[in-house]
Amino acid sequence: MINRRKFLGNASLTFLASLLGLPGIQLPASASARQWKNWSGLLSCHPEAVMVPESEHELIRLLTSPETGTRHIRPVGYGHSFSPLIPTNDILLSLSRLSGLVSTESQTSEATFLAGTRMSDMGMALQDNGQAFINMADIDRQSLAGAISTSTHGTGADLGSLSSYVTGLTLVTPDGIRLECDSKRSPDIFQAARVSLGALGVITRIRLKNRETYRLKKTTWGEKTHSVLERAEELLRTHRHFEMFPMVNSDMAIVQTIDETSEALTDIPGPDTEGDETLRKLQEFGGYLPWLRRWLTNSAIEEMQPMSFVGESWQVLPSARNMKFNEMEYQIPLAAGPQCLKEILATIEKESVDIVFPLEYRYVKGDDVWMSMFNGRDSCSISVHHFADYDHRPYFDLIEPIFWKYEGRPHWGKIHTLSAKTLQPLYPHWDDFMSIRERLDPGGRMLNKHLSKLFFTDS
Repeated sequence: MINRRKFLGNASLTFLASLLGLPGIQLPASASARQWKNWSGLLSCHPEAVMVPESEHELIRLLTSPETGTRHIRPVGYGHSFSPLIPTNDILLSLSRLSGLVSTESQTSEATFLAGTRMSDMGMALQDNGQAFINMADIDRQSLAGAISTSTHGTGADLGSLSSYVTGLTLVTPDGIRLECDSKRSPDIFQAARVSLGALGVITRIRLKNRETYRLKKTTWGEKTHSVLERAEELLRTHRHFEMFPMVNSDMAIVQTIDETSEALTDIPGPDTEGDETLRKLQEFGGYLPWLRRWLTNSAIEEMQPMSFVGESWQVLPSARNMKFNEMEYQIPLAAGPQCLKEILATIEKESVDIVFPLEYRYVKGDDVWMSMFNGRDSCSISVHHFADYDHRPYFDLIEPIFWKYEGRPHWGKIHTLSAKTLQPLYPHWDDFMSIRERLDPGGRMLNKHLSKLFFTDS
C-alpha cells in the first residue's frame, strides 16, 4: 500500500511538497543595497537604494526629505509575488522593521499588526490573545501588507480573501500624510487601500477581524478528477475548506479537505524533500515515455491511502514549500470553474505539453473590495505552475487565453499579460480606485513600469 508520504518517492505526489511555503528575502538594513530578486528568481532589479525605516516617523521623513522626497518608491515585502510589482531602479522601501502585534480587542475579536509582520509570526501571537485568523492563504511567508495588497487568499466557499477581513489600516501617503482609514474614516480610501498593489502610499498598520481559537483536521486522498468535479458541490457543502490538485497528463487529482475539530493534536508533516526530487525526475525524464509517466502517476495516486492530521488553525492552513516555481492564477466565476478546468486539462493533452506540475483548484467567497479579484462574485481560483528553472512562457501563453474566455481575473501577484484596456472592464470600481490613486499620488511616485501598464490604457 502506498501512503501519501511515500507516493512521490514511488512516482508522483511531490506536488504537495511543491505547493508548500517559501523562504522570503531579507533586505539589508541600509540604503546601499544594489540587487533584489523575488523568491523564484524570475524577477530582479538593481535599486539605487533600499530604505528600511524603523518607525512611522522615520518613514515619513524618508518620504519627504530633500534627498528622497521626489524619488520613485516601491514598497517591498518578502518577494513572493511573481508579477513585477516591485522592480524599480530607484528606491525600494522595506517595512521589515515595522513588525509585530500592536494591540488586540477581545470584544470585537480584532487585532492590529504592523504592516511588515510576516504572516508566519502572527498565528501564535493571535493564539496567545485568544484569537485566530478566520482564514489563511496556503503560504504564510509573505508580509501582511504584501498579502492584502495583492488580494491573497486561501480556499473555502464561505471564506473571503485576507483583504475582506481588514477592518482598518494606517496609510502614509507619498507626501508624508498619515491617514487612519476604516468604514467611517476616509471610507473611499479604505476601500481602495485594502487591495492597493502598493500604489497609494505605504501601509504601516492593519487591523483584522478574527475569531476565537480553533483546531483543524486536514485530510488528503487521491481520486479521479472527473469524480471530484461531479462531487464538488457536495464537498463544498460538507467541508469548511475543499480544494484539489489535478495532476496534468493524468486522470487523477489529489483532494484536500479541512474541517474544525476537537480531536487531539497530532504531528504536523514537514516538507517532503524526497518527493520534490522525484517530481523533478518525472519532469526531466518522464517526457521520453509519456505513456509510462501517465501510468505511474495514475497508479500511484489510486493506491494512496487517505492521510489526516490535526493542529491549531494557523498550523494547518498554510503549508511549507521548498521547491521553487513560477505561477499564473486566475479567478473564474464560480459556475464556470469546472468547465474552465476541463478545458485546461484537455488543452494540455491535445497540445502534448511536457509538464507534470499539478494545477491548483480552490474556492473563494465574493467581497466588496474595489480591486479584489473577488469583487462582486464568488469564484473558482485556478493556478498553473512550472518549475522556476524552466521557461514557463510557452505553457502559460497556451493556457492564459482559456481563462479570458471565462471572464477570468488574474491574481495581482501572479504572472499574467493583461493591461489597463483589458483589466478595466473586469472591475466595476476601477475608475473609483484610479481617482483615489490620482488624488493620493498625482506625481506617480509609487508607480513602476508594470503598474503603469496596468493602470494606463496608453502605456
